[in-house]
Amino acid sequence: MSDNQREADTIILDPTHASFSPEEGVKDLGATHFIGIGGAGMSVLAEMLHEQGVEVDGSDREPNAKTERLQGLGIAVEFGQQKKNVEGKRTVVYSSAIKPDNPEIVAAQEEGERIVHRSDILALLMNSKRAVTVAGAHGKTTTSSMLSHILVNAGEGELADPSYAIGGSIQGKDGATLDGGHAGKGSVLVAEADESDGSFAKYHPQIAIITNSEADHLDHYGTQANYRAAFVDHAGHATKAVVMCGDDDGNLAVLRALDPRIARHTVVYSTQDASNLGDLNGAMLVRIESESETAESGAEHFTLHIPAGLIGNGDRRVAVTLTVPGIHNARNASAAIIAAALLGMDVERAASAVTSFLGAARRFQVRGTVNRVTLVDDYAHHPTEIAALLDAARRRYSQSKIRVIFQPHLFSRTKFFAREFAEALSKADDVIVTGIFPAREKQEDFPDVTATTIVAEALKLSHDPAEDWIRGVEDMHTAAQMMVMRAHHGDVILTVGAGDITQMDEVILHALEAHRWDCEG
Repeated sequence: MSDNQREADTIILDPTHASFSPEEGVKDLGATHFIGIGGAGMSVLAEMLHEQGVEVDGSDREPNAKTERLQGLGIAVEFGQQKKNVEGKRTVVYSSAIKPDNPEIVAAQEEGERIVHRSDILALLMNSKRAVTVAGAHGKTTTSSMLSHILVNAGEGELADPSYAIGGSIQGKDGATLDGGHAGKGSVLVAEADESDGSFAKYHPQIAIITNSEADHLDHYGTQANYRAAFVDHAGHATKAVVMCGDDDGNLAVLRALDPRIARHTVVYSTQDASNLGDLNGAMLVRIESESETAESGAEHFTLHIPAGLIGNGDRRVAVTLTVPGIHNARNASAAIIAAALLGMDVERAASAVTSFLGAARRFQVRGTVNRVTLVDDYAHHPTEIAALLDAARRRYSQSKIRVIFQPHLFSRTKFFAREFAEALSKADDVIVTGIFPAREKQEDFPDVTATTIVAEALKLSHDPAEDWIRGVEDMHTAAQMMVMRAHHGDVILTVGAGDITQMDEVILHALEAHRWDCEG
């Protein structure tokens, strides 16, 4: 064992530990180094600190568009991670992707430098902004993207030019992709609050949006009760308001567990009325009235019923039209519109602005249509997300056969939710489950968990057709080619998952172009 490895064994990286006191600010950071500065979340934090006068540099494995942007701003970036990169630094920032044996972590430990998680930097930045956080097992990126879009396109005065730190990119006009991070000049900061590692416990936003509290990341929390307790704690940190979806049973449990003082400053948005929701613990209800059918364009139409006292003395009815389909997106948009109104924007102006939102990248993103087969890419990786995605696909493509290539994300999630994944995928007509994307986990720790884990559960379900609707194919390239061979004119193919399945989109489009079609259709 090397000396570095022995030293690394003593290093504990705990993202739940708050590294700064409430009295500290960004000026207390000193010279600050980011390990993995080219990451989506890290790069925007580095830029925001740079704009506030902090001495910032960083390192990454290789150049990318974000490192090029940072270098253009005058931020030094080293490629390759080594001890000398952290020499003379006062603060070293890591993300949950960085391991304790990283040479820069080891060197920072040896030098006695302050080692902090990226969430600590985000928490510091929130202290000087009107922060809005978005937490939940799913819907975070879309909801935070929608709110950022509203503020960018309709914000005036201090609501204009917001800062935002989003876990993905945003679809722009003409196929362009907008960066998910921006260091703005305005007073508002919109940020995803990642619950996966418990780090969102550090945040004290003005407004906390909670899209749902459906159990996930049980490898970290252990039990559903612990998971929900973390959301109760997070909601209690909001200084102005909590905005949460009432269509999620987990959220209702969280709502009823809130301190009554917090609940009285909570806004619940739901497709159900108060009589169906039961005890709201003193919270205010905004009801979503959704049309049962979407227009031929796939647009989603709904009306918000806003009670008196929330944004004015009288009741309000606000009509909303979304370009992105699905009732789940109506919920996401409702949260974004309510938050914008609580920040001070006219609610009708906010509702109008969200119409032009085209979606976060990899959220129902249409990648192309070749030979009358449409390819859609989506980041869904939780059973509820997949069910919502397939419901939206049915609404938009009601006459099409829906075919899915699903890449599970994490062995632990696949193990915990195999049955739920099977039930969600059963909404499709044809499914291939590929090998699991491991992320931070290792196959040897889960020897019995594979693509067939989900397939075995799915085959226990009733389905039309009863046979040959789902199969496991370990290699995603083979899966892509197989799905093209199975497709017919008018079908929709969806690539689904949080890993690298999106890389198959170009493979599928090229294969569709080369495929020799029979005479049908």
